[in-house]
Amino acid sequence: MFSDRVDAGTQLAAKLQSYASQNPVIIGLPRGGVPVACVVAKTLHAPLDVIVVRKLGVPVNPELGFGAVSEEQVVVFNHEVIRLANIEQIEIDAAIDRERRELNRRVTTIRKRFPEQPLKGRVVIIIDDGIATGIDAKAACRVARARGAARVVLATPVAPRDWKITLAREADDFVAVLEDPGFMAVGAYYLDFTQTSDDEVLAALDSACLTA
Repeated sequence: MFSDRVDAGTQLAAKLQSYASQNPVIIGLPRGGVPVACVVAKTLHAPLDVIVVRKLGVPVNPELGFGAVSEEQVVVFNHEVIRLANIEQIEIDAAIDRERRELNRRVTTIRKRFPEQPLKGRVVIIIDDGIATGIDAKAACRVARARGAARVVLATPVAPRDWKITLAREADDFVAVLEDPGFMAVGAYYLDFTQTSDDEVLAALDSACLTA
């Protein structure tokens, strides 16, 4: 159990110390992954950046993702969820269009103040505050690959026991503080899981820049 995202980041940073000498770039997934990634970036004295990902929610249950969209025009699907939820193509297209608009808004807001960190040839550590289905992480890993990352590390405070199998083709290494065979919702592992705001994401990037 983590007290909050800062505590989770502190514990995750201890697991990632071996990467400090490899000049990594730390990537947080907005919004909740950024406060965790900020602690890691400061501890490893590494630059912090973001890859914006938006979940595609099932129409009758938006919290359940059937896919994700991200930068670099990346789109990934969970075809099993699409089949079981009987989601029509018109609904898929509408969700992609809606989430791309929000994704573009967030990217524009962030890039007005923080230029994109070059990833070509670098070790890239992608961090979220927890991994459930892994659909967001999958999209982010593909963006990092598209930008030329030499090695992709997927790191998180908490994940299901089988997450390395689920995401085996997406990353080169996997690091978690807790791998739970009885995994529940990510928020169940935090005492304080308050939603992270856009302003908090920008503040974390500011703070990490000053440290770096």
